Amino acid sequence: MRSTISRRNVGNRYIAGNLLGCTEERNRRALAKQLSTGAPMTFQDIISACGLTADHTSGGTLAVTTPVDGSIIANVKTHSANDADAAIAKAKAAFATWRLVPGPRRGELVRLLGEELRAEKENLGRLVTLECGKIYQEGLGEVQEMIDICDFAVGLSRQLYGLTIASERPGHTMRETWHPSGTCGVITAFNFPAAPWCWNAALALVCGDPVIAKPSEKTPLTQLAIQIICERAMKRFGTDAPDGLIQCLIGERELGEALTASPDVAIISATGSVPMGKAVATDMSKRLGKTILELGGNNAMIVAPSADLEMALRAIVFSAVGTAGQRCTSLRRLIVHEDVYDVLMPRLIAAYATLPIGDPLDEKTLVGPLIDSGAMTAMDASLQLAQKEGGTVHGGGQVLSDTFPDAAYVKPAIVEMPAQSAIMFHETFAPILYAVKYKTLDEAINLQNEVPQGLSSCIFTTDVREAETFLSAGGSDCGIANVNIGPSGAEIGGAFGGEKETGGGRESGSDAWKAYMRRQTNTVNYSRELPLAQGIKFDI
Repeated sequence: MRSTISRRNVGNRYIAGNLLGCTEERNRRALAKQLSTGAPMTFQDIISACGLTADHTSGGTLAVTTPVDGSIIANVKTHSANDADAAIAKAKAAFATWRLVPGPRRGELVRLLGEELRAEKENLGRLVTLECGKIYQEGLGEVQEMIDICDFAVGLSRQLYGLTIASERPGHTMRETWHPSGTCGVITAFNFPAAPWCWNAALALVCGDPVIAKPSEKTPLTQLAIQIICERAMKRFGTDAPDGLIQCLIGERELGEALTASPDVAIISATGSVPMGKAVATDMSKRLGKTILELGGNNAMIVAPSADLEMALRAIVFSAVGTAGQRCTSLRRLIVHEDVYDVLMPRLIAAYATLPIGDPLDEKTLVGPLIDSGAMTAMDASLQLAQKEGGTVHGGGQVLSDTFPDAAYVKPAIVEMPAQSAIMFHETFAPILYAVKYKTLDEAINLQNEVPQGLSSCIFTTDVREAETFLSAGGSDCGIANVNIGPSGAEIGGAFGGEKETGGGRESGSDAWKAYMRRQTNTVNYSRELPLAQGIKFDI
């Protein structure tokens, strides 16, 4: 199939030093020249522009389908449990040397990775769209997140600060230092096949940890393309990057289980469903390994009486239908004050009715497909349950079945509910937005916090008292709480993650880097005496 996106600016990238003579690069430049005609790109063009060859995309047993039209775009070779063990052993050997490389030097590798990602932003963004179905603008945004976290990590590489601590004993100093932890396994989900890997990998690398990726079996091509980019960055970096520093494993659940079972994998960062996260946590707890879990989100927006409804409307639509409702931060519950409910809801329903649904590679599209037919079946089942619980459904159902018979395009749905009922406690990974009324702010906050998930939340209000109450200890219980913006679209400067069944992990900015290192408290006695703490006497 052909998409409608233009071929302009495909393949332009910065090439340094000995990469100029690379056969792969000559082929990529030839492709870029060919594509400059402005003719539509084929799926194969998009794949090839990322440096993926027949060796990556054929001869394997893992069929990769594109949600754009449901066709098979690759048959990828998979790794075995033995391959995983070998990768872990290589990472362990890499750790022995990488941990001794100074932090700022490690940051240089991530700086080069950021350069490579900048050059590949359009190519990789298209591949993300092709493989997971989010619209092209969101594919570009995901790659931009990778670039941004690389920038953040480069600065961080010179700021892995500890503390100087006052000692109660004369002639003593105390301090806190941070050291690399070891291999970090990164398990990612189909809906964000690129950015979460980089949130983890960029920090892990500057913190001195090798990285092994295990992408979703639904989106392995993006990770394979990222691996090619990483290998270019490591080649430019030189011999300080040991073999086995950055690896990826393609396959099913057994590979994740190999990572969680191995004592040589110090950290597992896992993004995905709550059941998956619980399985990872259980396996890691058997050996007391460290986890960073980013799991389910059942995110709410409170629309207060004083809210700017025009601003709220735009935020609601983007947050609820972006990525076809398949973000962990997607807006799923709308809690609207009874005084503005009848003003907001008709406008929102009307906005949904005009959303352009279609090929996510077409720049006019705002809502692309669900990942597969299973997701569409789950959406239909949830809408039926909502109706049984008294909900009034607007939208929903399959569309474009004549054009894309093997794909899963749906109308986003709004469900007006009489109260927050059982279906609203369940996260359906689809564009379903449940709406309920509230009378008091306390009631709204209780509705917001009542569900088992605790990722992201927001309130639209121009009342500073309401805003500050929402952000207080008695307000939202989520890891992310926003005022006058939606629950999605987090910047990398803040720590990303949530509470309760969301898992409690933190990735990306702030001090999330500490999860990739081990803390060491040091006490140095520079005196000629040996006083004991707490004034204990022990004379011999």
